[in-house]
Amino acid sequence: MNTRVAIVGATGYTAAELVKLLLRHPHVTLTAATSRQEGRPPLASVHPALQDRTELTLENLDPTQLAERADVVFSCLPHGQSATFVPRLLEAGCRVVDLSADYRLDDAAVYHDWYGQEHPDPTRLAETVYGLPELFRETIREARLVANPGCYPTSAILALAPLVRAGLLGERPIIVDSKSGVSGAGRGLKLTTHYPECNESVSAYGVGTHRHTPEIELLLSKVAQKSVEVIFTPHLIPMDRGILTTTYSEPHNAVDETELLDRFAQFYADEPFVRVVEHLPATKDSLDTNYCDITVRVVRGRVLTISCLDNLIKGASGAAVQNFNLMCGYPEATAL
Repeated sequence: MNTRVAIVGATGYTAAELVKLLLRHPHVTLTAATSRQEGRPPLASVHPALQDRTELTLENLDPTQLAERADVVFSCLPHGQSATFVPRLLEAGCRVVDLSADYRLDDAAVYHDWYGQEHPDPTRLAETVYGLPELFRETIREARLVANPGCYPTSAILALAPLVRAGLLGERPIIVDSKSGVSGAGRGLKLTTHYPECNESVSAYGVGTHRHTPEIELLLSKVAQKSVEVIFTPHLIPMDRGILTTTYSEPHNAVDETELLDRFAQFYADEPFVRVVEHLPATKDSLDTNYCDITVRVVRGRVLTISCLDNLIKGASGAAVQNFNLMCGYPEATAL
């Protein structure tokens, strides 16, 4: 028997990738895609790549109507909007994978500090499961609400988890330097992602203020079981998709590069979508896949990790399907 699935907020890049993945899932029936657009335009009119692949139309449905059609809902609504919609879905009996940032943090005060608004559903934060299967697989299986990770945090957390869990790093903040393709900024029109502004140019943004900073710190602190601080600087790269993240950290004691590579390989030995590699990975290596490629180097006593992933798949929609598979008891790699 197939699982009935709906997508809320289906006009963006992550929703388009979700549909592509779910259409090839043998245990999914796509039953609804929502938008606030007038009428019921075909989903393929918004995402032309879906032409002749689905007959779904965009509908403006409330949570009760969605619950009548779907067992699991993927919420692709913007930050701040998702947490006003998700509680009603849960109350109506749906399980939810939320792709916004609304449930990734566990403290409403921290959310307010970084997002500049009161959280619409603060009492649910501490009980929401963070959807990074490599670290939280068993709790994801039983969750009714999963907070899908951010793309930058996925690249940083996976690259640092083996180090912080082993207690190898000192107390100084870890430097996290990331480069992302323009699709990471979403489909909405912004001056900074306008073609003449970003083409043939590389720029840093959100220096010291980017909202993924507390997410990275929170999850690394959970893995380390002590406070971890990062200095996170994202950069916009003139390409469609992909993330390359380089981290710089100081170990407690001298470390050996070969031993660290072995440690990473053992840590991720049973993970279907993390590839620990000896070469320096590039964004094209993981393009259009759900893989995160990671390597590690020791340079002048510092530990450098380099990770690459596709921000729209492992950084968003692929991870969401991975979480869905765990929640529904399907093989984790199905459709991926």
